[in-house]
Formats: sequence, C-alpha cells, structure tokens
Amino acid sequence: MPQVTPDDLPGSSGEADSPLRLSARPTTASTPAGRPVRKDEIELVERGLYIESWLPERRSRRRPLLFLHGELSGSWLWERYLGFFASRGWEGHALNLRNHFWSQTADPATLSFDTYTDDVVAAIERFGPAVVVVGHGMGGLLALKSAERHEIGGLILLSSELPRDLRPPARMHELREIPEAYGKSVIGWETLPEKLQRENRDLSLADVLRIQHLLGQKPHEAGAARRQMLAGVPIDRRAVEAIPRLVIGAGLDRQVPEPDSERLADWLDAPYEPFGAHSHYGLVLGEASHVQVAEAIRTFLETHRL
Repeated sequence: MPQVTPDDLPGSSGEADSPLRLSARPTTASTPAGRPVRKDEIELVERGLYIESWLPERRSRRRPLLFLHGELSGSWLWERYLGFFASRGWEGHALNLRNHFWSQTADPATLSFDTYTDDVVAAIERFGPAVVVVGHGMGGLLALKSAERHEIGGLILLSSELPRDLRPPARMHELREIPEAYGKSVIGWETLPEKLQRENRDLSLADVLRIQHLLGQKPHEAGAARRQMLAGVPIDRRAVEAIPRLVIGAGLDRQVPEPDSERLADWLDAPYEPFGAHSHYGLVLGEASHVQVAEAIRTFLETHRL
C-alpha cells in the first residue's frame, strides 16, 4: 500500500508557516454515542509526523489522550477509540510514526526503536505533561521508554511488548533473520482471512480484511526496531511509579500472550485487566470487542480523574 501524505488529504496544502500546523478546516462527525466530535490534524513538520485528532465539540477539563500504534500500524488502528472517547469528553490524538500511514515516507533502514522513541517524545512535548499515553504492542514499549525522557500524566498499556527485564535472552539467529524492512508476514497476517478470523474470534471478517489491507501491501517496518525489541529494551520503571497506570491483556493474543501482560503489570505494580475472549487487534478495533476494553479504560480514567 503506497504511503499517504497530508498533501493527499482534503484541505491540506503540505506547507506550513511554523513547525506545527493545525488544519484550518476541521470536519465534524457523529459517533454512536450521539455526541458530535470534530476531526482535526496536527503536523510536526520538522519530524515529518502526522497526528490524527478527534476532539469533543465542547472543550472539557479531561486530560488529552495520546494513542501510540505498534508494528506496521498507524492512526487507523485507533479510529473506534478516538470516536468513543471524543464523544465522552476526551480529546484523542493518534500519532503516526515516521514511515507509517500519513506520516512522512522514510527509508526503513534509517529508522529504529530509538528514532521511533524520538517521534513519541516530540508528540508528548506537543501535548504537555498532563497527557495520558495509551500504547498498543510496540507502542506500549515506546510509551514506557518515552516516559523516561518526558513527564506524562498517566499510562495505559494494551498487549504491550515487554521490556528487557521480562524477556528471555534473544536468539542470535532469530535477530539475523529479521530483514531491514519487513511486512505483515512476519507477524502472521499474510494468510487467508478466514484462517485469521478463526484465530481471532472477536474480529468480524470485515475487521480482518481491513486490518490486512491497512497493515500494508509491501514491507515498510524497520527491522532494526524489531531487533531492538527482541534483544530487549531497558526500561527504568521508576519513571512511571508515581502516575496512574493500567495494563490490559488479551486471552487470544498470539503476538503478546496474555500471561506476559500479567507479568508486565506485576513488574510495574499496576492494576491488571485481562480480556480472555479478545485478540491482539480485537482489544482496539474489533467492531464489538473494542467497546468492553474502552469502557474499562474509561472507568480507569474517571477513577483517577484524568
């Protein structure tokens, strides 16, 4: 799938007078909850990053949410969450890492877990220390690493990749086999949609087809980032010990098994919410399954007045 840039979007000129540009022509949409929300965009031009924003029609005192995707994904992963939370008073901002979805195209060989962390820190700086960071898969590990460098207001991890302290030693031959750029075959998503639906029972066939399409038609994920994750990214958990944090796991997850999510919660001394009938992507964008998880996150946010 070819990369889409902000130049391809209605109302985007691709030019900016400053490093940060907000779209001059936001759109309005209605969500299932019935409350209208405004869709907007933010570009961090100096880094080539595009952030998709869904905002409540009326501003509230709730803290902003920053959503971080994982491997091969993009802001599309969070569309249902963005609508869910914006219709309930939270502004939501979904970052696209470099070379992902609407952000700037780049050579994957020049990218790594470290450059992705720089992208996340730049987004956190944009929204300030009150922001609540929500990460999925690799995005969860990026959230943990970024919190070492910038204060955040809260942390929610969904099937997060594990830090070095919780990983078994890496096998060198497995690291060598990871190409400089890889695609959905590496994470098991280049197969028959019907097989994927049987393995991910909380996803409809339409969900599966959409995920397969949006994960991309060609390898574009940075192999260096995956090698760093498998080798083990060191995390200083003291960076988040003073903030509200929540870990969520999925019982049908083949990428991050549910027991690993529970171990992460124990390691972080964080509350743990398991969803036994959910898959890795079903936690976030399953047509029906995402609602249960979003409600649990909403309860967490309200309990901590975030």
